[in-house]
Amino acid sequence: MFTHLKIKMENNIKVLLAEDDKNLGLLLKEYLSAKNFDVTLCEDGEVAIDTYNKSNFDFCILDVMMPKKDGFSVAKEIRLSNSNIPIIFLTAKSLKEDVLEGFKIGGDDYMTKPFSMEELLMRIEAIMRRSNTKESNSNQEQFSIGNLVFNSKKQTLLHADGKQEKLTTKESELLRLLCINTNKILERNYALKSIWSDDNYFNARSMDVYITKLRKHIKSEEGVEIINVHGKGYKLIM
Repeated sequence: MFTHLKIKMENNIKVLLAEDDKNLGLLLKEYLSAKNFDVTLCEDGEVAIDTYNKSNFDFCILDVMMPKKDGFSVAKEIRLSNSNIPIIFLTAKSLKEDVLEGFKIGGDDYMTKPFSMEELLMRIEAIMRRSNTKESNSNQEQFSIGNLVFNSKKQTLLHADGKQEKLTTKESELLRLLCINTNKILERNYALKSIWSDDNYFNARSMDVYITKLRKHIKSEEGVEIINVHGKGYKLIM
């Protein structure tokens, strides 16, 4: 399970952990270190930024409420130099406004205290899988969908009879994510944040409409379909 991630974990993924609660910070560091992560613990936001700037990290776990500099401020500074490094926010509050603020800044996930160590690990693994998939497929433009040929750059869908359909930008972006994750679940929140930048209700409804449109585009292909995975997302099956 998680073979690709385990290969990377053998190389000790470097985690910047910023948590001002000493007991929780030490518990998290000990747990993640036991799972083969190389964890650097910082007890306030200023130390976290200074530490980040002096080394290379693969992942950030940031407490939102910290002295000297809060987690959101730390994330904003990190995003100025690195737009891709995964970031998970930890907080004692679950206010919708805080969650949205975290995602707007560029957070990949948001966990409300208290949480289980196992859940944190699962979320890290999920984010790393998405990051690895995104990185390995970042330059791919053309995909085969049954007998269809989809070109994400040209936003075209070529049928076996030579007929070519022009897709909208949103259709193309969504179909590309589905193709990259063929026969795997495309997580709903990930797709929303990747394409719409926000996973609010209205964007979610909009994505449902585009999924319906994409199903019509590929309905001629036998053995190819986009299915709903209840509570998780969608899957392009071929």
